[in-house]
Amino acid sequence: MDLDLRKLRYFAAVAEHRHFGRAAQRLYITQPVLSRQIRALERELGCALLVRTTRSVELTAAGRQLQEEAGRILAAVDAAVRRVRAADRGVRRLAVAFSPGLRVSDAIRAFTSRHPDVETDVVPATWWEQDAPLRDGRAQVAYLWRPFDDSGLRTVPVGREPRVACLPAAHPLAGRGRIGSADLEGERMLDVPNRRTSTLEEKFELIATGHGIALLPLSVARSYSRPDLVHLPVTDAPGAETCLAVLADRRDELLRDFLEIATATLRQA
Repeated sequence: MDLDLRKLRYFAAVAEHRHFGRAAQRLYITQPVLSRQIRALERELGCALLVRTTRSVELTAAGRQLQEEAGRILAAVDAAVRRVRAADRGVRRLAVAFSPGLRVSDAIRAFTSRHPDVETDVVPATWWEQDAPLRDGRAQVAYLWRPFDDSGLRTVPVGREPRVACLPAAHPLAGRGRIGSADLEGERMLDVPNRRTSTLEEKFELIATGHGIALLPLSVARSYSRPDLVHLPVTDAPGAETCLAVLADRRDELLRDFLEIATATLRQA
């Protein structure tokens, strides 16, 4: 089947607002039209996406999966449209993805000083799918924390820094100067397999409210310092590695120049 992007955008709006009326307002269409389009999408997919009641709209398991897929698909389509329009204007563009807690601005400034004619964009990557912007076309190069799925990617090591344990200030371990991995046995860790968090702010809120502990790169922890959290060095935790990544089959001159400039700039920083 051919997936109708208009219906996908309609579904994404309903999934975000969990309300047909508010979604219809945002889309500038009537609620009956929106309802018909969502029902048509469900028929085409052969599964229910929403559970409708008089007061609420909830996502089914299939609906939650489609919401996740739709975000990537629509973002990739929007990025492709921007690239096509830029090509039509004769403008060269470079989109750079970056993982939470990493700053790529120094590298972009250094690159722009050498290539003032190139438009640059930044694309945030999530903790659990750092490589996604490269694979779906939203970005041509990325500045990432390891580990991530690097199959089909070419990576350039940039640096390494220690990891710290982030825990509530009231935690029994909070008064220690440093800890080891053995001290964390039995603790609930907020990592990718256990619980996905969309932002660092959400992760730190979960930690502060006692939902778990996280091992984070030192620079990330320092960037979000707050009085209800403590960051403790973990003496035997492996360091957090950073790298630049591009698709292995991309070899154009613009990317090569960015990798060279960014590698030197970020290693120096």
